[in-house]
Amino acid sequence: MESMGKISPSTLSKSDLPWQILWNKETCTLCGRCTAVCPVRAIELGVHRKRVVQTVIGLTEKPGNVFTVYHGVDQRTDPAHACIGCGMCDLVCPNTAIRPLRSTEVDKLRFHVNQGGVPRRRGGRRRSVLDEIKFIRISMLTDPALDAGRHDFELRSLLGRILPAEELVNTTRENGWMPPVREIYPLIIGSMSFGALSPNMWEGLQMGVAYLNEEKGMPVRICTGEGGGPPRLLRSRFLKYVILQIASGYFGWDEIIHALPEMKEDPCAIEIKYGQGAKPGDGGLLMWYKVNRLIAAIRGVPQGISLPSPPTHQTKYSIEESVAKMIQSMSMAWGFRVPVYPKISATSTTLAVLNNLTRNPYASGLAIDGEDGGTGAAYNVSMNHMGHPIASNIRDAYLNLVKIGKQNEIPLFAGGGIGKNGNLAANAAALIMLGASGVQIGKYIMQAAAGCLGSENDRCNICNIGLCPKGVTSQDARLYRRLDPEQVAERVVDVYLSFDQELKKIMAPLGRSTSLPIGMSDALGIADGAAAARLQIRHVL
Repeated sequence: MESMGKISPSTLSKSDLPWQILWNKETCTLCGRCTAVCPVRAIELGVHRKRVVQTVIGLTEKPGNVFTVYHGVDQRTDPAHACIGCGMCDLVCPNTAIRPLRSTEVDKLRFHVNQGGVPRRRGGRRRSVLDEIKFIRISMLTDPALDAGRHDFELRSLLGRILPAEELVNTTRENGWMPPVREIYPLIIGSMSFGALSPNMWEGLQMGVAYLNEEKGMPVRICTGEGGGPPRLLRSRFLKYVILQIASGYFGWDEIIHALPEMKEDPCAIEIKYGQGAKPGDGGLLMWYKVNRLIAAIRGVPQGISLPSPPTHQTKYSIEESVAKMIQSMSMAWGFRVPVYPKISATSTTLAVLNNLTRNPYASGLAIDGEDGGTGAAYNVSMNHMGHPIASNIRDAYLNLVKIGKQNEIPLFAGGGIGKNGNLAANAAALIMLGASGVQIGKYIMQAAAGCLGSENDRCNICNIGLCPKGVTSQDARLYRRLDPEQVAERVVDVYLSFDQELKKIMAPLGRSTSLPIGMSDALGIADGAAAARLQIRHVL
């Protein structure tokens, strides 16, 4: 037994891994690019011994063996370095001599990866009801000029408290104050923090948003996520295109408070994050791998420590207290000139939060994040067993506002899995017609603008440990320098222009051009009877 070596409980064979490396000895030139670029060091150069049977002519000598040595690529099988299927080796190989292949064997790695306190990072996903919704109300020839290519559309939404005329007059007369309202584009880049994303990715997104605003006239907004922002952004004129988020860890807010007296522009809005759709009731976690000197300085923490966001704000114990403290204090910080709204996870308690907000004049809206959101940092157990679908939750919230007559007063913003199957415009239009004033996207923009390699089949998805092969979510300069921020900005612009055109193509047949079809549910139908009853839309077969 000693001569054969020892086998530990976590010993695996290549057949047990979800991804296997196919390497072609004949075409490989041993350039070493694949081993250099692999983010998890799943492959390494190795020395191989090959036996060749030597035959002789005639019967004068016995056949013999000739042993030769050649160099090649070995795949490591220990769980810490298991291949993630990102395909970077294939991308850099000049001879297409190597590529990952999805194994047909049942993934046994799931029982081995919990060693060392590193749990699974990704769970499965449910089917998306949004992809099954059809737009069935067509306004035939009521307006022949209403064409997506030549008609002017008003694709704008409002972020802020829209009071009725009489109440607005009374409020202005009594207090000399009018609730701040922003006109924005209905597609918002959702909260992905400076720290979760690499500096190049974050800069590329900001550049793309600035170009869309200043060159294309589209009032696109981006949310910072928790963690603040670079000092130069906080003191620049581009801050007006940014929604600043404050979350339960208060990370980055020292930098924001210090920049307040020097801000040239007010931010678009302040978002107070209480929950995330991918991790409802369980705050986010920026692992120590990604907390470098820059991130630590901006967030005001020591370098190299993990930064968990508590599930709730440390100073509050109820949503009522939150409204009294956070919304009012953030409004006061900017002289009541900036809209302030909370972001919560989609749950059965959403309506309780919404009803509380309707009684506070300083609450400027509500963002709801559904269960299908999240990147590779979301945990398996949260993804599979926690949360609420965004379609039914946003519908419940909108119908509740209709019931109390405030459907045009408090805007609702939906997020979580929008466009996860590529149908971004259709999903967004469906949510708007279910009652949302706008939608937030995160993972979609990562995949479309930066070529994120993650998938629902557990491919890649190592966002949380700072080894992103494309440099999208890494804080290691050797990795994020692979990403060109200018190309990211170009792709952001492409995504928005394409979305704009597709949304017009949906709105034109509905006979809408002057405003978004918020709550226009009579235009929706679905073949699933149970879903139709739940969403209160038409059942069509």
